[in-house]
Amino acid sequence: MSYLDRLFSVAGKTALVTGAATGIGRMVATGLVRAGATVMIASRKGEDCIRVASELNAQGGDGRAEGFAGDVSSEAGIAALVAEVKVRTDRLHILVNNAGISWGAPLEEFPYHAWAKVFGVNVTAVFHLTRELLPLLDAAASDEDPARVINLGSVMGTQPLADDAYSYTASKAAVHHLTRTLAIEFAGRRITVNAFAPGPFQSRMTAFATATEEQAKHVGNHVPLGRIGVADDIAGATLYLCSRAGSYVTGAILPIDGGQSVQHGMTLFKE
Repeated sequence: MSYLDRLFSVAGKTALVTGAATGIGRMVATGLVRAGATVMIASRKGEDCIRVASELNAQGGDGRAEGFAGDVSSEAGIAALVAEVKVRTDRLHILVNNAGISWGAPLEEFPYHAWAKVFGVNVTAVFHLTRELLPLLDAAASDEDPARVINLGSVMGTQPLADDAYSYTASKAAVHHLTRTLAIEFAGRRITVNAFAPGPFQSRMTAFATATEEQAKHVGNHVPLGRIGVADDIAGATLYLCSRAGSYVTGAILPIDGGQSVQHGMTLFKE
């Protein structure tokens, strides 16, 4: 194995990726499976997870995937998911809290219950699922190779941008702060905690704006690097944070946004 392979290897590691049947979660799972990890894919639609796992296994990567139903929208659902994971493994090297939902409505019409619903999945579930899986993360952690937690934030959690998704943007800011809080609390356990803050990618959540190539190009024109994100952008960031290369990184909010997090319209001296 070359130096590069050793540095970015996740071979032999076991991972759980929530909400991984579509979008960014699937991109994460794909990268891990191709690089040699055993990846559990869980979402509310178990049939979709089983299908996606079969598709990933058919790609001929060095790892393997297994899919099953897992609902993080309630305490009972989280307990059931944790029980299912414990049946399948006694240690967890990587946890990716990817499952998330959004809600869009004009300010004057934004419903009260949309806050509890979005925060329940996007924030509360991240905390409770991570806490309940700590014994498995502890079992996999070591000084040389910490266990890894990656939470899914968003560029909308770093920038004051709502686009009618008020509870979503606030929830992602909360995910970023929770990530930093858990990073310092888990450091002594040799568990790193980081977050992705993606910009626009093609996914079910962004299908209203990126479903067609024409739409994706239009959105990409508003990104400093001139395009929306692609699967390898997520896979590369995942392998970095989950391998030896990222073992000394914790508490980071990693922007995967083509420069949107530093984009602004302000000028001081130029016309």
